[in-house]
Amino acid sequence: MIAYLNGKLALKTPTLVHLDVNGVGYEVHISLHTWSQIQGMDNCKLLTYVHIKEDAHTMFGFFSDAERTVFLQLISVSGVGAATARVMLSSLQPEDVQRAILMENEKMLEGVKGIGAKTAKRIILELKDKMKKHREDVVHLSLNTHNTIQDDALNALVTLGIARNVAEQAIQRVLKTEPQLNELEALIKKSLKNL
Repeated sequence: MIAYLNGKLALKTPTLVHLDVNGVGYEVHISLHTWSQIQGMDNCKLLTYVHIKEDAHTMFGFFSDAERTVFLQLISVSGVGAATARVMLSSLQPEDVQRAILMENEKMLEGVKGIGAKTAKRIILELKDKMKKHREDVVHLSLNTHNTIQDDALNALVTLGIARNVAEQAIQRVLKTEPQLNELEALIKKSLKNL
């Protein structure tokens, strides 16, 4: 399987790129998230996933490992295909998809074109435990990660002497009512009030 491609961007559109790797042109489907990351680049490295069906082989590209991981988790859900997963990652940031699933925020998922109530419920049901486990593994294995605001808030609350599980629950209650909250200080203060 092809793990990644590193080459010259011969064509760049919001949904697909042609990546020239040593004279071979690869057509790679991308999300708007990846497209926003490669603006201004002439050369780039994209992590890949090759989707094989009876009638087509389609390659999807991702600027970050986090996006590819979320994509692979989404397509593992019954009824969620590669095209739907790409639409989700074009509508929401990878960390927003994870947060919506972990906090069981069906409305956020239903805001994506093509995702109805049944599909949103199924995605949450099938992925919540997997994502929680994956997130814990990443935190334990990584020495220097790009922490999300949620992780930073959790670390701050634990440093203040609050039990980890209690702090996690307080943060989740705040983010469930305010999923778009993106200020660390505000999240910490509101979580403290929710203890």
